[in-house]
Formats: sequence, structure tokens, C-alpha cells
Amino acid sequence: MAWFPEEDECVSAVRIDETPSPAELDLLLRLLDDETAEVRKHVSERLTKTSGDLSDWLAARDKPLGAKDKALLSALLAPARRATLERDWQAPSTGLAALDDDWDSCEALLRQISDFLHDGVSVRQSLSDALDLLAEEAEANESLTPLKLRKFLFDGGRFKGNSGHYDDPRNSDLAWCIAEGTSNPIGLCLIFLLVARRLDIEVQPINNPGHFLCRIHEDGYPIIIDCFNAGAIHLQMTLLEDPDLTKRQRDIYLSTAPAGDVVIRVLNNLINALDQAMRPEDAGTIRAIRKSLSDGIDDEDLPF
Repeated sequence: MAWFPEEDECVSAVRIDETPSPAELDLLLRLLDDETAEVRKHVSERLTKTSGDLSDWLAARDKPLGAKDKALLSALLAPARRATLERDWQAPSTGLAALDDDWDSCEALLRQISDFLHDGVSVRQSLSDALDLLAEEAEANESLTPLKLRKFLFDGGRFKGNSGHYDDPRNSDLAWCIAEGTSNPIGLCLIFLLVARRLDIEVQPINNPGHFLCRIHEDGYPIIIDCFNAGAIHLQMTLLEDPDLTKRQRDIYLSTAPAGDVVIRVLNNLINALDQAMRPEDAGTIRAIRKSLSDGIDDEDLPF
């Protein structure tokens, strides 16, 4: 049977552009599996007026949703998550170069990407809270040197490379990565770097094509860490002795990636992952926010 807002006094006075109230949301949830075209259209339109994340509200309800309804609701909330990211994306007015070494702004952008990739129905910590708790745990374990922090994060498999699902879009959702203990090379390096910053430990990102790396210093020696491969340790001087290295490869090993380049690489990886996952609307949203950082730069000049 078709249902419309005016048939229920809880929502009869609601304007179509208003955010749904808790009472209306309860009614919308009861209609998730309604197959009537007009009803489905109405439910979809009303859910686009949310932020795209109903996880806290759902957790407070007496009656939990089943797995099927959660999946359907998450899909219906996707347009709202796209709209929220496009509305709230805070790119520096001067673009990519403004980020430079501004890791606070970088983390804020990564947090927005994480929120966008969240399913909107399951409760979890925000990226910043997850990083804070990870840093507190590391500090309690006396992981106060670069090598000790590397050991805390990667020895024993606490964090490991997502080799079985390298192109999963969730590898760019750092809150999911912390919860699941896995990601791609750049995701794991960013977790290492952002936790280290909270402990006043220097970790430098290396924008190595195809396989992102980090650099730390121990007793004055630069050491390159491969976070994806269980935090494998390589002396930088040993890597530089390879006679097959090109000048460009040597320059990359010796350089430190600016925060802006790192964000662009995350976005590029995510676009590729979303394209492969056949999620064109989500990929289009990420392309739009990437453009806000890279106006005037050709795609071929962007760091991958």
C-alpha cells in the first residue's frame, strides 16, 4: 500500500527540503522494502536530506535493523554522503601548494574522505578519535622512538597489507583501516605518520611510485620503512647503492612528500578503486574534490 507523509500526522507538516525528524525516520525505515515506485522515490528523496550517516541514531533505537535492511539503507544514504562531502570539503583557497607541511589540514581532509566512505549505518570511532586511542596505547607500551613505534604497529601483524583486496575503496577509509588492521601502502604509512605526530615522533612520507614508503631516523641514520610489508626496515644508504637505480628513483628516496601530494595520491588511488568497483557517482564526487586541490595542474603532472 502506498504511503505519503501527509497520511501521518507525525510528518504531515514536514517540508520536502527539511531534515527528517526521528519520528519520520522511523516511518521511513518501515518502508525500506516497499516496492511501490512512488514510495521508494519518496523514501530516497527524504533520506538525501540527511547527512548520510544515521549510525548514532540507529544505535539508540530499541529495534536494530537486520543485515538486509542495513545494506539497503546504506545504499539509499549514499547520495547524501556525496552531497555532504561536496558541501563540507575544506580545500585551501590557494590549492595544493597551501598544504605543504600542514598535516593538521591533511588529516582533516582524510577524515572527510573517511566519513564519506563509511556505510552510514554502523557505529564506529571517528578517524581522529581512533588515531588518538592508538597513540595513547602506543605511549602506554613505551613506543616512544621511531623503531619502537614501528614495532608496536607492525610486528605481530597488528597492521598488515591488504594484499588480497589491494584495490578495495575502503583502503582509503583510515578509520576502517584502523578498525580492521589493514590497508594499502599509503594507508598504512599515513596511520604510522599520524600516530607518530601525536607522540612528537618524526615520520616522513616518501611518494614512491607504485609503493608508498616512510622514512624515520634512528641514531642519525635514515631508515626506510615498508609499512605494507610488515614494517620491513631498509637502510636508506643501502637502497641508494643499487646501481640499477635511476636518478629519479634516487631523488624520490631522498625526498619527503608534501602533505598536499599525499592527499592527491590518496584521491587518485580512491578514484581508481571506485572506478573498478563500478561506483561512478562516488568516483565523480572524488574527482570533483580533487579538482579543488589541483586546478591548473594536468592529470599527467599529478603525483600517483
